[in-house]
Amino acid sequence: PQRTYIFTFLLSSRVFIHPHELLAKVGQICIKQKQQLETGTEAEKAKLKSFAAKIIQLLKEWTETFPYDFQDEKSMKELKEIAHRITQCDEENGTVKKIISQMTQNLLMALSARSQYQEIREKFRQPVTDKGTILKTKPQSTQKDILSVCCDPLILAQQLTYVELERVSNIYPEDLMQIVSHMDSLDNHKCRGDVTKTYNLEAYDNWFNCLSMLVATEICRVVKKKQRTRMVEFFIDVARECFNIGNFNSMMAIISGMNLSPVARLKKTWSKVKTAKFDVLEHHMDPSSNFCNYRTALQGAAQRSQTANSNREKIVIPVFNLFIKDIYFLHKIHTNRLPNGQINFKKFWEISRQIHDFLTWKQVECPFEKDKKIQSYLLTAPIYSEEALFIASFESEGPENHMEKDSWKTLR
Repeated sequence: PQRTYIFTFLLSSRVFIHPHELLAKVGQICIKQKQQLETGTEAEKAKLKSFAAKIIQLLKEWTETFPYDFQDEKSMKELKEIAHRITQCDEENGTVKKIISQMTQNLLMALSARSQYQEIREKFRQPVTDKGTILKTKPQSTQKDILSVCCDPLILAQQLTYVELERVSNIYPEDLMQIVSHMDSLDNHKCRGDVTKTYNLEAYDNWFNCLSMLVATEICRVVKKKQRTRMVEFFIDVARECFNIGNFNSMMAIISGMNLSPVARLKKTWSKVKTAKFDVLEHHMDPSSNFCNYRTALQGAAQRSQTANSNREKIVIPVFNLFIKDIYFLHKIHTNRLPNGQINFKKFWEISRQIHDFLTWKQVECPFEKDKKIQSYLLTAPIYSEEALFIASFESEGPENHMEKDSWKTLR
């Protein structure tokens, strides 16, 4: 079968059967075929070689696309046994041995890279909750903000894209398939509830929330209205540059940060902001008709990516939580099995197509050089909690109505 079919089959099979059980079935087929074709006639020998070549193709694509399926000893043992049998099917051909040894080497490298990543799991940043430090507003000159680290919207958008591509490279197809697996009723299934599988998704989602809160923090903690207006306009420009690059996830995070109540309520600040650019961005991210405008823009970026000559034009970073929701709804709307009891392959084909697109986008090499100073600020600058944001917001522009006055009283 074609690569896309093998990918879809291996991806969706885990909803019904554990990968090592599937591998064991492949092993059983190998033993059976070998016994049937070992009669020694030339025709049978040729069939055996052809069979060996197909099994090698399957194993090669399996180990390349889903290396994590081979992390446990059972699967590794099974893989070695199948490889040994296949080598015997075509012993005089040295290339079979070579392909298998290369495949094993690549698999071990992939597994080692992934386990290293899991060891250095990011430490989640805790929002600043100490009210005291926020209420004593520091003099503006000593306060370091994003503009003192990077005042060019394009450069900041490029650095955000660098972070996005780095994060997204740690998400694998089987992580995404957990969205489907987790919601099934087969409680005894061994690969369900595997925390390591959903961790990568949560870590990426956490980055989105951190970026939203960072944007809100940067705006709310500026004391002077003029500089606060400048900060708002700066982030609008950054979001616009993200949109132009094809980095929709950062763009959405920035807009979400600016739409948080502590920022949105700063009426005097917003009255000074040139909002035309912001209105355009809001239009692109308008949730009506299932984010129709965003989907059109995403489609445009995806088409540009297909015909692009440079990595710069290949970048497509979708809004991750919308991408996850799409897979979830595909899973919810369609059943896993057809009325006749067979597997609803059409459903899994569609889910796999979306995941395949995502994998294509995540493999783009980042064309922007890493700026350590900016990256360090993005990943370690203090973030205010929701409560702290409101305090800073009320300090900048006092409460306007009874409801705000009450919450300000409570906060203090």
